Amino acid sequence: MEFVSGYRDEFLDFAALLFGWFRKFASERGTGVGGGNGPEGRSRLMEAQVRRLPPDPALWVLHILPNRSVGISLGQGAKQGPGPGLGAARLLGDEPPLCLRDLSPYVSFVSLEDGDEEEDGEEEGTGGEEGELEEEGEQATTSQEPIQDTETPGEPEDAEEEAGEDSSGGDTREDGEEEMGPEKRRGKRGDAAPLHLACLLLVTDEHGTILGIDLLMGGPQGSGVRATGAEGLAQRAYTLLCHSMVCPMGAGDPRRPRQLTVGDPQLHRELESLVPRLGVKLAKAPMRTWGPRPGFTFASLRARACHVCHRHSFEVKLMPCPQCGAVLYCGETCVWADWRRRPDDVSHRFWCPRLAVFMERAGELAALPFTYTAEVTSEMFNKEAFLASRGLTRGYWTQLSMLLPGPVAPGYLPGNGPPLSLLLSGDPYQLLQGDGPPLMPPLPPDPPRGPFGSWQDYYAWRGLGLDSPLAVLLTYPLTVYYVITHLVPQSFPELNIQNKQSLKIHVVEAGKEFDLIMVFWELSVLLPHVALELQFVGGALPPENDQQHFTLQRDGSGVSVRPGSGVSAHPGSGAKEKGSRRDLQIKVSARPYHLLQGPKPDLVIGFNSGFGLKDTWLSSLPRLQSLRVPAFFTESSEYSCVMDEQTMAGATGGGTSPPQPNPFRSPFRLRAADNCMPWYCNAFIFHLVYKPPQGSGIRPAPGPTPPVPAPTVPLVPARRRRGEKRPSRGGRRRRFLRRQVR
Repeated sequence: MEFVSGYRDEFLDFAALLFGWFRKFASERGTGVGGGNGPEGRSRLMEAQVRRLPPDPALWVLHILPNRSVGISLGQGAKQGPGPGLGAARLLGDEPPLCLRDLSPYVSFVSLEDGDEEEDGEEEGTGGEEGELEEEGEQATTSQEPIQDTETPGEPEDAEEEAGEDSSGGDTREDGEEEMGPEKRRGKRGDAAPLHLACLLLVTDEHGTILGIDLLMGGPQGSGVRATGAEGLAQRAYTLLCHSMVCPMGAGDPRRPRQLTVGDPQLHRELESLVPRLGVKLAKAPMRTWGPRPGFTFASLRARACHVCHRHSFEVKLMPCPQCGAVLYCGETCVWADWRRRPDDVSHRFWCPRLAVFMERAGELAALPFTYTAEVTSEMFNKEAFLASRGLTRGYWTQLSMLLPGPVAPGYLPGNGPPLSLLLSGDPYQLLQGDGPPLMPPLPPDPPRGPFGSWQDYYAWRGLGLDSPLAVLLTYPLTVYYVITHLVPQSFPELNIQNKQSLKIHVVEAGKEFDLIMVFWELSVLLPHVALELQFVGGALPPENDQQHFTLQRDGSGVSVRPGSGVSAHPGSGAKEKGSRRDLQIKVSARPYHLLQGPKPDLVIGFNSGFGLKDTWLSSLPRLQSLRVPAFFTESSEYSCVMDEQTMAGATGGGTSPPQPNPFRSPFRLRAADNCMPWYCNAFIFHLVYKPPQGSGIRPAPGPTPPVPAPTVPLVPARRRRGEKRPSRGGRRRRFLRRQVR
């Protein structure tokens, strides 16, 4: 069993969904799936199929989003510069990109007006219209890829397909809305002509669920996008509407809307005679303008996929395992394929009773005191709508949203670390703000009287209402606080950590946490008697931030910054007394933990670590074994904790403590594509149990052993069970080592 929910980049998942649907649509459109004699016969069969679908009371919208000024420049291999239309697999190989910025040497935005290129290393800039090139030139091959393969070969293309939608959508807003895309870095490259996505056809419902997409390449700019080769734009849009009803990309079964509105006057007129044939009422007048409005977000992340063959819910009907209810399958074939995996301990036969136990924790993990708990812990949680409805569209909130790719502030790009100018602003909570009034209240006049053990207690002391969403960001510093005040005293009482006046803490594999670095200032508020030093360590940290060192220090009502080695001094930032209390020292080491040199820390902490997802843990865990310092880690699910224990045992011979729910976990339930398990950021906490030194005569403490119900067999015909091979008693333990896809 392999799950990467909670670690995989949501944008890549969304791109995979878009590309998977578009590939299926383009293949069926090109081959005329549906039979019939010629295009007219196929059209009649499709119309008859649509008319039999149940009606959807929601209004559907057909958007036409022209792209007038932005093209795509493709690079060749590691060389930067425009090139011919190579497929992403030929550019990048079969491995998917670990980070979206990995695609920036290959694909970039280009201005068609002045020839200047506009690069974007974030979500919108990870490639785009290269996918359109494949629609025209490589459609036949991509549509025939075997379904049972993993998503690995297609993911780079997936990311590029999605960005085409974003780029064209962003340009449409030039006609009357502010562009919501990120700031773009401009540069010059060669003179080769860029690719051009002429326009994007997009079908959504009134709630924002994406139901279908079509991408039109080439053609002159402006009014020249009206024609698309042999077929007109109206026929292309009509075909897209039919496919969107028969196999909607987003959530829900096949259905047809009662009413449709079109966002283009000419296309509205051309569809007046076609849409009624589907039993759909066309609005009397076209929708004059369209743009993001309050409450409207693209919510297509609701689509699920089979755990074995990865086909999405718009291709097949999915069902959970009838025994554990945790894993999604498309049918009996995939159930048996997963049940019979080898070695035995990677099969669903082995994991099914354990996953059933994990599923029972769903209610406990969802027991949070917030007014919005029911919404954010639902399996169908629409995170984008939640953020948009509360005006959480800037600052650190852009790190949580797939639809808010803009930088948190000028000069800041996620993954590149915070510029010193942001830290010198004087307001440590500036990047936690939304579009409305300040979210963080003034500091309480008195320090905490005792350690907090729940969100409710912390919110009451901090002056926050239970409707505040700040727990989503504050989960990181509050988890560190909980480890210091509760878990270390329980597990390592001999350290007397609560009486220490200074603490040196290593935050390992801290790429995402470093992008949210200012949230850790809350530790100095919660622990005012302690001088804290946080050292962020990890190979995923930006190399340009390596060896940076600065100190955040309370200065009246604000915060001042004293630069250290590797950071240039800011005018007017006078030197403060070194090592004073209420300091928060920040150090950065952009290298794997086993290569870090320096003093021994008091405490090591890792967030959502995923030991089996990155091979550097096989070196970092032995380094921690040699240091023998308290090391606590969080995981997003109980399943991940068990996998971490196996990796720890294989890497060091040690183990982990039994995981326990983290009271300061994030309230947002994470999306799971191929399973129904409850995933939350920082959901569980455990600490490493080191192997005793040789000759000590002490045996290591056993790792967690979840209770196992009586094993059952899947509901399949008996003849298949009789043909099943008897499992080997000497089945070896397999270590799950996969590349990190956070």
